[in-house]
Amino acid sequence: MKSWKLGFLVLLVLFSTSTCSAWFGSKHKSSSGRSSFHPDEASSSSSSSSPYILNRFRAGSSVVFPVHGNVYPVGFYNVTLNIGQPPRPYFLDIDTGSDLTWLQCDAPCSRCSQTPHPLYRPSNDFVPCRHSLCASLHHSDNYDCEVPHQCDYEVQYADHYSSLGVLLHDVYTLNFTNGVQLKVRMALGCGYDQIFPDPSHHPLDGMLGLGRGKTSLTSQLNSQGLVRNVIGHCLSAQGGGYIFFGDVYDSSRLTWTPMSSRDYKHYSAAGAAELLFGGKKSGIGSLHAVFDTGSSYTYFNPYAYQALISWLGKESGGKPLKEAHDDQTLPLCWRGRRPFRSIYEVRKYFKPIVLSFTSNGRSKAQFEMPPEAYLIISNMGNVCLGILNGSEVGMGDLNLIGDISMLNKVMVFDNDKQLIGWTPADCDQVPKSRDVSI
Repeated sequence: MKSWKLGFLVLLVLFSTSTCSAWFGSKHKSSSGRSSFHPDEASSSSSSSSPYILNRFRAGSSVVFPVHGNVYPVGFYNVTLNIGQPPRPYFLDIDTGSDLTWLQCDAPCSRCSQTPHPLYRPSNDFVPCRHSLCASLHHSDNYDCEVPHQCDYEVQYADHYSSLGVLLHDVYTLNFTNGVQLKVRMALGCGYDQIFPDPSHHPLDGMLGLGRGKTSLTSQLNSQGLVRNVIGHCLSAQGGGYIFFGDVYDSSRLTWTPMSSRDYKHYSAAGAAELLFGGKKSGIGSLHAVFDTGSSYTYFNPYAYQALISWLGKESGGKPLKEAHDDQTLPLCWRGRRPFRSIYEVRKYFKPIVLSFTSNGRSKAQFEMPPEAYLIISNMGNVCLGILNGSEVGMGDLNLIGDISMLNKVMVFDNDKQLIGWTPADCDQVPKSRDVSI
């Protein structure tokens, strides 16, 4: 059975259009419809927290989290956050394509999947409906407030996963790289009614939203003066890696391209990209690309995808590779004379793919995808293409750069300077100190 993580958020219900992944599990849908939140049943949480000691924080303060998971066969990357009073651990799926961090929530929960930890018990510190954070979820000041003292949200994604919940404040316990531990009060979603179309189970408690909106964790930390509004990640092809908020990188070592000022929802490049196969122009240009950890795989628009398939067909001629039609791991797989054990056994049969970004018609920033950044080895020992046809999942002309193509790279999304940067890196080594730049 095919099991791909894709979470392109396509429907605005009470939330922003964004990319996001959300496969937490499955339960049978009830026939009673969506439930409503009962604030009198929520557990209380003290509104006090440790001082933010803003004046003692230097501009370079940052937070680094180790990451677990892989593209295949796990299908996602996650971090552990400690939330609540007392703090409890939760496994959160990393998503740079959506803003809201939320947990499956016992409010009570109408429909929740099996989670690795007990369901989150919400605080009673509700975000009011007319709060700026609630307005940012709606991307408008003109929205209904049926219950003035609380902010309701509903999200729905391309894989038909959805979550209904309410926005509230609670305490996050964060360890900063300058050695200070803070208890920071920030907003999160209490998701008390989910729909799960996919029967597979992923052991996650919720979503870590790292997008460009005000409700994003980095935006909230930045608004409190704790970090610059910068997020980054380094996902290892061997599994694991790390993410970071704030300054944890040497900007001179990265290749940069401007961030789109028109697309305020996604981390998309301002300039269009040209596609190069094996160092040669493909004739495919004017590509608009979004970088999104909410997707395990990369998606090309139909023109770029067909050009890629044609090129791969020509390249495979005379090589010991045959299409493996019986392998349903991904749409296109090849078998060799014997099962492959590692991507490095087959990379010699494939060439790099490059997205060459042009900014203001002048400089070009090249985002290179070596074979190991667009291929996987399936459980059957075949090599499969990790670039898919976006038109088959309703992406239209958009090109989405997923986890697979960002492996073994430091990716930096600098919201302050409106820049996207990258450089090859060893993602197995997690930075420990503020004095260590990557």
